Amino acid sequence: MDLTPFTDLLAAIGPVDADAADAAEAHHLQLTKPPGSLGQLEELGVQLAAIAGSEVPPLPEPAAIAVFAGDHGVLAEGVSPWPQEVTMQMVLNFCAGGAAINAIARANGLGVRVINAGVATELPDHPDLLNKPIRRGTANLRIESAMTRDDAVNAILLGAGVAGEMVADGARCLLTGDMGIGNTTPSTAVIAAITKSRAAELTGRGTGIDDETLALKIGVIDEALARLSHVKNVTPVDLLAEVGGMEIAALCGFCLGAAVNRVPVIVDGVIALAGALSAFALSPQVRGYLIGGHRSVEPAASAALHHMHLEPLVDLGLRLGEGTGAALAYPLVRAAAAVMSEMATFESAGVDGSDSI
Repeated sequence: MDLTPFTDLLAAIGPVDADAADAAEAHHLQLTKPPGSLGQLEELGVQLAAIAGSEVPPLPEPAAIAVFAGDHGVLAEGVSPWPQEVTMQMVLNFCAGGAAINAIARANGLGVRVINAGVATELPDHPDLLNKPIRRGTANLRIESAMTRDDAVNAILLGAGVAGEMVADGARCLLTGDMGIGNTTPSTAVIAAITKSRAAELTGRGTGIDDETLALKIGVIDEALARLSHVKNVTPVDLLAEVGGMEIAALCGFCLGAAVNRVPVIVDGVIALAGALSAFALSPQVRGYLIGGHRSVEPAASAALHHMHLEPLVDLGLRLGEGTGAALAYPLVRAAAAVMSEMATFESAGVDGSDSI
């Protein structure tokens, strides 16, 4: 396989603008409020300025969600009570506008794009569906590599391409979404490997499994990661191929593509965080473009957030995926930019006492 497009993708990622960040911090000090009184919203505004390369960042709109879908061979181990067919059914539900992410997206003026990265079932064409599966589902990661290295690279390039297309279509903020029955198992495996954590510490109940299934799930992840313990110099691509999933690899590429195009990307829950963490492992400069949307109840999500030093914007006890947490966080991201562009300064408002506040 020609890896030139992949290496070119990584080479195109540059750091956020530190000078713009400094200017944005100084700008905040001139606004009619006590310094730091808007807390995390101020930090977010500075980050948006650094991404845009401007003291006052533009409003991150329009914004759009990419929901990447894929199936997983590990489902054969009984790690989820839901059948594989639900992935396909939910993709059709997204396209019909009937899922939670559709409702939340409409409430916040967000577009939704669905991408078939590797659903096991053939899907019909639909105007809102990009039907480009890398392959039809992964292999069972408990006993063999989930996919080939070429599959992983192609999935990364798929995600990066989607990001580029969405920006070309006008999006100025990207949001991550996912769908794939059983995908908390590979996501946890990826996060455990990168953060060097034990599966037992990070494995959650996903869609609501019982204690017996949870123990099984931990054992499956342990066995999969044990194969990697004998391999030297495991790269993030190797890891995605061995224990990941096509939608996870595509989410990795989506984050890389956002960075290439210098737009913020709001990261959803544990599956999206596995992709973002993989992108961070490939190119640490990606961190400057990532915004933690929410803190999922899945333990692996917190481990990934901590590893990348991301502070999530909301914590609502969510564990659905689909991009719901990212979509709920979007109004805060927009507000952070609006504060910087629309608030008066002490001078323009004729307010005295800025030095004493």
